[in-house]
Amino acid sequence: MTNLAKYLDIQPEVKAALDAGKPVVALESTILSHGMPYPENLGFAAQVEQVVRDNGAVPATMAIIGGKLKVGLGKDDLAVMCEAKDVGKVSRRDVPVYIANGHNGATTVATTMLMAEMAGIRVFATGGIGGVHRGGEVTMDISADLQELAHTSVAVVCAGAKQILDIGRTLEYLETMGVPVLGMGTDEFPAFYCRESGHKLDYACADPAEAAAILRAKWELGLKGGVLIANPIPEEYGLDFDEMEKVIQVALAAADEAGVHGKDITPFLLAKVKDLTGGESLASNIQLALNNAACAAQIAAAM
Repeated sequence: MTNLAKYLDIQPEVKAALDAGKPVVALESTILSHGMPYPENLGFAAQVEQVVRDNGAVPATMAIIGGKLKVGLGKDDLAVMCEAKDVGKVSRRDVPVYIANGHNGATTVATTMLMAEMAGIRVFATGGIGGVHRGGEVTMDISADLQELAHTSVAVVCAGAKQILDIGRTLEYLETMGVPVLGMGTDEFPAFYCRESGHKLDYACADPAEAAAILRAKWELGLKGGVLIANPIPEEYGLDFDEMEKVIQVALAAADEAGVHGKDITPFLLAKVKDLTGGESLASNIQLALNNAACAAQIAAAM
């Protein structure tokens, strides 16, 4: 038996939009607390929410604050997440611990999906999903994002999987779990910073309206689970795949030497890649996140 009302705190603007049947887009908070320095992250939070509004939807940034599942953040809540003092990184397994202990946590893709479904939000914009890590066939290091996509009925708009991952095995895993993967204006799965990965997709959508129609068909048929919508980074901000691969190999070697593993590996690698590219990767990350927010809002508006 669930008692969501005890734990779920939906911001009034978001609740009013949901009650009125207006489009709402979920946003995660890990990029704020663990992906950018303060106060740049605070500026990005306002910017990405404005992009959602400009494209016809209401933004709902997610977080866990004071033991509450926050769906939509006010200024004070955003400040808590961006200053990131004692803010953990929360995936599905961590949620009950953070709730029971009253801790603050930034939501990963998996947790944002979980909270979005609880609140009745169908579309979520993020940078890139987690997936099967390189060497995952040995270590079994597989992001909880993939299982969440298999079971939680929320569409995730992203710029593909992070290039630090094993993209081929990530796509195979999604296929096994029955998760549709749609390319937005492309038949090739993007690799986060890069528009191409070398992995072709079965389905490409011409526009957000087509993606919305596929989402409606899936869920009206009673087919549970998410849909992954791969939206390539804008061409002017995309980085070269081969050059990024060289950078990632250096970052992976550094992680191995430092003994970094588990949920610490992704933030470590992204920070290392940022340093090795002189901040160019972070600039690309910001642009792809804004691009995904616009796309997600357009899909939500077409639902």
